[in-house]
Amino acid sequence: MPGDLRDGRIVIVGASLAGLRAAETLREEGFSGSLTVVGDEPCPPYDRPPLSKQVLLGKVPAETTGLPMRRDPDADWRLGVRATGLDPLEKRVMLADGKSLPYDRLLIATGTRARPWPNPEEASLDGVFTLRTRDEAGGLAERLAAGPGRVMVIGGGFTGSEIASACRERGLDVTVAERGPAPLVGALGGTLSKLAAVMQRNHGVDLRCGVTVTALRGDGNGRFIGADLSDGSRVDADVCVVALGAVRNVEWLAESGLAAGPRGIACDAGCRAFNMYGIVTDDIFVAGDVSRFPHPLFGYQMLSLEHWGNAVEQAEVAAHNMVNPGPLRRPHLAIPVFWSTQFGLNIKSVGVPTYSDHVVIAQGSLEARRLAMVYGYQGRVTAAVTVDMAKSLDYYRHLIETAAPFPPPLGAADRAIAADVPIPSDVPDPKGLSHGPTVALTGHLPDRRLTVVQPTG
Repeated sequence: MPGDLRDGRIVIVGASLAGLRAAETLREEGFSGSLTVVGDEPCPPYDRPPLSKQVLLGKVPAETTGLPMRRDPDADWRLGVRATGLDPLEKRVMLADGKSLPYDRLLIATGTRARPWPNPEEASLDGVFTLRTRDEAGGLAERLAAGPGRVMVIGGGFTGSEIASACRERGLDVTVAERGPAPLVGALGGTLSKLAAVMQRNHGVDLRCGVTVTALRGDGNGRFIGADLSDGSRVDADVCVVALGAVRNVEWLAESGLAAGPRGIACDAGCRAFNMYGIVTDDIFVAGDVSRFPHPLFGYQMLSLEHWGNAVEQAEVAAHNMVNPGPLRRPHLAIPVFWSTQFGLNIKSVGVPTYSDHVVIAQGSLEARRLAMVYGYQGRVTAAVTVDMAKSLDYYRHLIETAAPFPPPLGAADRAIAADVPIPSDVPDPKGLSHGPTVALTGHLPDRRLTVVQPTG
C-alpha cells in the first residue's frame, strides 16, 4: 500500500456516530498519521435513537447514551468548538475559536440539527423544545416527568410520532398537528399512514391533520401556554415540541466551493465530495446525514438519509477510501434500513419507500395491525415496510438488491400476493407536509445557480 495514504493529517468535522465510526475504521485500516475530530457539542459522541424513546420515557438518563468505542481511535478531540469555514486551496478548516486546522484529507460528517420554529420570539418561550441533542432530550424528559397538562407536538413524522407515543405511555395528554393528510405519510405513503393515524387516535392522541400551527402563545411572562391553528382552533398546552424535520449543517461551507446546499453535500458513490461545478475532489470526503450520494438501485438518484445504519456504513466506506488507492476503493451501496417503535408497534423499513408508484400488502393485513407492505417503481421492487413482522425484512431486502419484479413473486409471503391488486403508493410532495422525510430523493437538480465563465480571446 502507498505509504502516503496511511500517513499524513486527517481531520474529521463532526463528532457524532459517523465521525466516531470513521475514526475507528481509519485506525483499523492502518492509518498511522495525525487524526483530529472536531465537534460543536462539548460531550463525546452519543447515540441519538434512544433520545426520542427511552430517554423521554424516563427509562435512561440522557447522559448515559454515549456511544461505545470499538477501539480507541487515538484522536485529538476538539469538542465544544464549531467549524466555521473551509479553505480547500490552503487545505485548512477554520474554527469558531479563531484557530484553524491543516489537513491532507478531510471527512465532513456534520450531520443535521432540528429545524427550529420559524418565529424566534415564540421559539424562545419557556416550554418550547426541539429534539435532536442530548441536552434537548434531557430537558424535555425532565419537563414531561413533571406532568404537564398537555403536550403540543408540531409535526407528524417519525420523531413527532415517537414523542407523542412517549407522552401517551407516560399518561400525558398530547395533541399532534400535521399539515399533511396523516402522520408518517411523507415516509411511508398513504396506505400505511392511515394505519398510523388510527393507532394514534386509538391510543388517545388528539391528532389534527390538514392544519398548520400559525402561532405559539405565551402568558406575557415568557411561558408557553398554547397554540393557534390554521382552522381557527386553539390548543391549550404547557409544553410544545417542534418536530419539523432536520436542517443539514452545511452553512460553514458556503464559501468553500463545494456542492453543498439545503439537501446536503453531493458526493460520488465512493464518498468523495463534488465541487459546485460537479468535479469530484480527491481529498474531501462526506459521510452520514449531511451527504447526498447516488444509488444505482434507485435510478442513480441522489439520496439524503437520516438513518443510523447509513451513517455507520457510509463512514466505514469513506474511511476505507481515504487510505486506499483508486483500484481498492469501495462504493457505498448499502440498502437503507430504518426502524421506529411507537404506540406498541415495531415499524421497520428497507429500501426507499418514497421511490415508488405502487404498493401491495404481501403479508398480514391492516386490520390485524401486523403486515409487510412492498413498494414498487416501474415494475421493480424498491422498498418494504413491516409492522410487527421484522423477520420477513431480509427476504424483501434480497428482492430490492436483485431488482426483482413488482408485484413480487411467491416466497416469504403467507398468502398469494399475486392475487392482491397493487394500489398507488400515494407518496405526497414533501412541501405539503410538516414533517421532513427521513429519506429524501433529491434528484439531479443543482442546489445553487452557477455563473458560466466564457473564455476570452
